[in-house]
Amino acid sequence: MNSVEIVIKAAFESDECFQETLSRVIKNDLRMSAVEFSDVSGIPISTLYKILSGHRDPNMKTVREIVKTIKRIEGVKDEFIAVIAARPVLDNIIEKKMQIDGRLITIREYSAVSMEDAIVAAIKAEKDGATGLVCAPIVSTTVEKVLNIPIATIMPRDSLITAIKLVARKTE
Repeated sequence: MNSVEIVIKAAFESDECFQETLSRVIKNDLRMSAVEFSDVSGIPISTLYKILSGHRDPNMKTVREIVKTIKRIEGVKDEFIAVIAARPVLDNIIEKKMQIDGRLITIREYSAVSMEDAIVAAIKAEKDGATGLVCAPIVSTTVEKVLNIPIATIMPRDSLITAIKLVARKTE
């Protein structure tokens, strides 16, 4: 378990556990003083001292900033794969995290209803830090030219045949 996971787990255990764990992570894992952590995180030193001494419970915004700072210092990246599709397709995605080759990968949805939406979503996904992208064939060739991440194309074989059969029945 990395430092980020340890701090998050402690935050859900208790306030005391969070303050002890955060103090230990800053000192031992990050090898920083509270002042240095404050400078790097932008959290006022008075706020950090109050949290570490147990005189103040951190609000959610502060906890998020602490976690982001630890991730940045340790170089931890949230791996996610972006999926760009129309909302009805995205609604069929049940798992938001998948175990793939021993790595836990997050799936982040980007809704698009036009080619322009899909291209903008693809660029946004890469800027957000996507490690890969899944999209429809009609847009994949275009975004491959502008992105620097791997792209896979959705090939709706079974659903295409089902849709053709449905329309054929409706035209009888």
